[in-house]
Amino acid sequence: MMKAQGVLWILLGSLLCPEPGTASLPLVMDSVIQALASLEKVLVAEDKGTASAWILSAQDSSPRNPLHHYFLFRSASHMAAKPEPQPLSPELQEFVSEVAHHDVRGGQEHGVVLAPDGSTVAVTPLLAGLEAGLQGHRIANQHSDILAALSIAAHTLLGVGATTWPGPRDASPEGTPAVVEATSPDGQAKAPTTVDSLLAVTLAGDLGLTFLQSPKSRSPPGLGSEGCWDQLAAPRAFKLLDSNASRLTVAFLNGALDGAILGDHLSRLPEPRPSLSHLLSQYYGAGVAGNPEFRSNFRRRIGAALISEPMLARQVWGTLILLQRLQPGHPQLKSMSQEQLAQVATYAAKEFTEAFLGCPAIHPRCRWGAKKYRGQPKPLQLPLGSLFVHHTGKPALPCTTFARCSENMRLMQREHQNKKDGADIGYSFVVGSDGYLYEGRGWHWLGEHTRSHNSRGFGVAIVGNYMETLPDEAALSTVRDVFPRCAVRAGLLRADYRLQGHRQLVRTICPGDALFDLLRTWPHFAQTRRKLTTSRRPPRPRSKIQEDTTP
Repeated sequence: MMKAQGVLWILLGSLLCPEPGTASLPLVMDSVIQALASLEKVLVAEDKGTASAWILSAQDSSPRNPLHHYFLFRSASHMAAKPEPQPLSPELQEFVSEVAHHDVRGGQEHGVVLAPDGSTVAVTPLLAGLEAGLQGHRIANQHSDILAALSIAAHTLLGVGATTWPGPRDASPEGTPAVVEATSPDGQAKAPTTVDSLLAVTLAGDLGLTFLQSPKSRSPPGLGSEGCWDQLAAPRAFKLLDSNASRLTVAFLNGALDGAILGDHLSRLPEPRPSLSHLLSQYYGAGVAGNPEFRSNFRRRIGAALISEPMLARQVWGTLILLQRLQPGHPQLKSMSQEQLAQVATYAAKEFTEAFLGCPAIHPRCRWGAKKYRGQPKPLQLPLGSLFVHHTGKPALPCTTFARCSENMRLMQREHQNKKDGADIGYSFVVGSDGYLYEGRGWHWLGEHTRSHNSRGFGVAIVGNYMETLPDEAALSTVRDVFPRCAVRAGLLRADYRLQGHRQLVRTICPGDALFDLLRTWPHFAQTRRKLTTSRRPPRPRSKIQEDTTP
């Protein structure tokens, strides 16, 4: 009996007290920053390279990626020697091993972490961009004898005009500009003779290869598949919403774009540069150097100003040419002509700039903690012909953080579901002042936002009360430009859609006097024939004035 009890205690102890080094840190960006900070203390003191290079090389991820090996680890000076003793605690070492290699398999995405803004970020392309930025925009010059015969029609494939990546002019040892002229004097576009390391190791390589293997790698209305964490407090597993998703997930593109943005920023800074842990703390926090516009919440807007479609197309093309040389036996690349590679590059760049950079960043329902829909949702008959604009009224204040916006979404869903026959939050989407849209009913399901008109249009609400003030410009731009452009491109909203305020169709003060007056100046605004219902009718109780009486 005593012996049996002893065995039970041993088993229980093994469950409650795991072996040292087996405890798992949450898959969050703060854990990445903690690992970088720990490495920087040792590596800087011993002059043994950078934290980003140490993680990429120590986990043996660079040999799996020929571009990492070619650009980031070609010389011994860029290889991170392993310091003694091990610079990371067992917990951090296990964490680094888990996130240092990105992969999609079995419907789950690995090598990703949850950032404070609610976005999910792939770590490998982020670190690759940081390392490329620390090394400067290193330029690979293609062999001129190979490129002499590579030319295609500029007007049919890559357009005309010169394109440049906005990096340092003296980025390469020879002072070679980052990108050559896009057109030659005779009007023929020649294959790029240079490849920028920063774009190659973050975006260009994976974009080109993925579209080469699967030209239709897109999930309307935006490029990439989203996913859901098992929990937000201490996330450990990330399941994709599309079980057949390619490696170009939203998380991968987030990490790649962050790597390109921060790498470009690092390459421009004079020595001594800030530590990577400090830079990431700012970027995924209040903003780099105190600039609230320069943070992960607005990565797509920053990226759109940094990366043009023609420039990206040439970088993808040049990277595919380089990969052909580095991997002559590659099953997809070995039989591809230069014209075919250029076509793939052109399409990939167009999809990325239009379907990712050009679409709003949307947090799915699982991200803000939505409860299940009550009953059976009804599908919409797409495309729709209208966009109905609301303000939430209550909550009355704009939400500026993921935590506050998520809380607002849960409060609104609870309020809407507590109404008679309330099935779910009524809006199709809700716009926060944190740079994100929050999925309500979404693109495909009938909402309860504009009585008698729910089947005719999407209902988009901006968090806040806009009777006297206006939303911030980012929120306004999302509703006015980004959301409808993306929806039209995906075939979900008609190109001749009508834009209307809630008050034009229902007896309500929504979307507020100040916002409605602005709506009337926007493209696609549609006046109603009947007299508008505004707040200038007989006064109502203050508590009612603040509310959006959806539907």
